[in-house]
Parts: sequence; structure tokens; C-alpha cells
Amino acid sequence: MKSGVRHALGTTSFLAVTDESAFAEASSLFDAEIDAVDRACSRFRDDSELVRLNAAGGRPVHIGPLLFEAIEVAVGAARATAGLVDPTIGRTLRLAGYDRTFSLVRARDGRLRPSFVKDPDWETIELDRERRTVRLPKNVELDLGATAKALAADRAAGAIFDRTCAGVLVSLGGDVAVAGETPPQGWSIRIADDTAAPLDADGPVVAVATGGLASSGTTVRRWATSDGELHHIVDPRTGHPADAHWRTVTVAASSCVGANTASTASIVLGEAATSWLTALRLPARLVRYDGEVTCTPSWPAAAA
Repeated sequence: MKSGVRHALGTTSFLAVTDESAFAEASSLFDAEIDAVDRACSRFRDDSELVRLNAAGGRPVHIGPLLFEAIEVAVGAARATAGLVDPTIGRTLRLAGYDRTFSLVRARDGRLRPSFVKDPDWETIELDRERRTVRLPKNVELDLGATAKALAADRAAGAIFDRTCAGVLVSLGGDVAVAGETPPQGWSIRIADDTAAPLDADGPVVAVATGGLASSGTTVRRWATSDGELHHIVDPRTGHPADAHWRTVTVAASSCVGANTASTASIVLGEAATSWLTALRLPARLVRYDGEVTCTPSWPAAAA
């Protein structure tokens, strides 16, 4: 097995394959996939397709297949969570101060005065698959952060396995996707609040054999404003940052997109998340701000 840590999509990433001879090709495939997703879905580069779409002022825009897929995935996540995970939060994130790459946002001095808006929701997004066009209501801006990174992990893992036939694990800032044959005991993944924590940091370890694992949290992506610290997970029902009941929620699902959708929705749901996840039969570990840990029945007891 061979692995490596790198920086991608504004976060720490990790790539591992079971066949050492496949690592070079896997790395090239990974880099190509991440670059394509960034060019299509980033809010922070002037040449991205998403920036062009958000600036269209209510006009339909013809977009590439990757961005169209990413928006379809985001709409699917909104539908599956009854709007708890909604891509139409881009404008309120921007007005709250998350308007550039997070390393720059975090470096601010706290004098920014944030504002918040409640824009039309995901049901107002008009997708035309035949023409591959998208129309957003005027002033609505999409943010695909809740699903595009997970989609990139799923796509990269699938592409690497398809090309190399090696077992593969891809991690993008806490969003993990696996494909193909696993190591004998599965892929060992350490759970931590900070996805940039060293591989040997404290935290429970789980073994993943299929699908994906994702962690969402409110303690790392925070920035100072004149109204106090804010975090990046928005409650689409209000347009404000979600109430911080959980500091971290980790979920396993059949795909990384599914896991990320559920973990993000759980942050928004707050206390009700445990019963919601249990009803969906999703393995999950939820950590409150006081450190108390709650797990759904299908989460392994040894990794609580």
C-alpha cells in the first residue's frame, strides 16, 4: 500500500492505494479530478463556472457537465433533507464574510460587520437537462460546499479504481470515499474535530470497507466579525449560521455525498439529529460542545 498527504480544494487531502505501483497514476487522476471540480464549482476563483452562473442575474446559463452534475447532486441533497442542506445559501455566506478562500477569511481582524439574508430556496433552481442550462432567481447565489467536495471524493475514488483496479481511499477535508478491494481489516480512519490534525492525533478509529464517511463541524471554519465569531454551516430556514448544538457529526453512508449530506443536515437539526439519523439507520457519532458523545445504534461501540 502507498499513501500521501497533499493540499486540495482549500483543505488537507489524503490518497491511498492498495497497489504501490498504481500510486503515480492514481495521483495524476486525483489531481485532474480535483482541478476539474475546482474550475467548475469554486466560489473563489473568477474563472469558475459557478461564479459565472451566480452573476447571471436571473438568466439561464449553459454550463458544463461537471457543474450540472454537481448542482443536480446539491438539489438531490436538498430534496432528501427537506431543505436542511440547501445550495442557495451562497449570498448569505458571502455577506457574513465567507467571501474568499478560508485562509484569507480566517486572517481578518474582526471588524467586518456581517449581514444575513433568507433567499429563495432550492426549489426555485431551474435545471434543463436536455439543454444543460441552469437558471437561478435574480440575486440567488449557489454555494456547493456541502456536497461538491464529497462528490469530488466519490468521483476521484471511482475514477482511480476504474483505471487502475487498485483499492483506493480518497479523503478531502474529512470527506472520505473508498472503492475497490480494501486492506485486510478495512481502511482505518481516525475521527477528529479538525480534519487537518496529524494522522496520529487522538481520536477513535473506525474501519471502512465501502461507500463513504464524512464529518461536519462548527469549530474549525470560524471567523471573527463585529458580531462575534461565525461558522460556515448555515441553517437555510433562517439564513443564519446554525445553532451550535454539535461541534462535530460523523456519518457513514453508501457514498461520500450521502454521508456529507447527513452530517451537514445533522448540524442544522441540532438535538433532533440523533433520532433522525437513527430512523435512517445511518451509523453516526455526534459530539456536543461539552464533549459528550452520542452514537446511533449502528455506530461501532468500540469507536464511540
